[in-house]
Amino acid sequence: MKAIDLIRDTLTSADQGMAHIVEDLRAHPLLQPTPGAGNGGNHVLWTLGHLAYLESQLPRIILGPSGEPSRYDHWAPLFATGTAPKTDGSQYPTFDEVLRACRVLRAQTLALLDQVGEASLDERPKAVPPGFEDAMRTCGHAFMLIALHQMVHYGQLTDVRRVAGLPPAF
Repeated sequence: MKAIDLIRDTLTSADQGMAHIVEDLRAHPLLQPTPGAGNGGNHVLWTLGHLAYLESQLPRIILGPSGEPSRYDHWAPLFATGTAPKTDGSQYPTFDEVLRACRVLRAQTLALLDQVGEASLDERPKAVPPGFEDAMRTCGHAFMLIALHQMVHYGQLTDVRRVAGLPPAF
């Protein structure tokens, strides 16, 4: 098996798992996984928006700045690393808008993976964010981090399902 195939399969599997978990959370966009514990944790809208926003930054990380902003840069104050979920839903895009962004961005990530190709997976990304030098030491690692990041957060969404009284997704 080639590394590119493993990365593609991991991105696809993580995305399919997420889709299965979130589809019936539409009615619970602001529900948090641990109500009563500190800030209650990452609610559904924040989690999906955070995943989408960070994935929207991947082309810049891999290819370097193009001078063209991501169409999701304006989501940074809501979803960038270091932000916290807000309980006022009016501050967020709709569930469907965020979920659509996740799907569009994953398709773009898979296209970027094909563009980079097997031969360039061992190359260093052009614009690694400070603090991620080790985790994104190669383009292949950067793609894998996106998939693993999604899997970490879909574990949180599984807890939201429990709080909502929904049956296990798997």
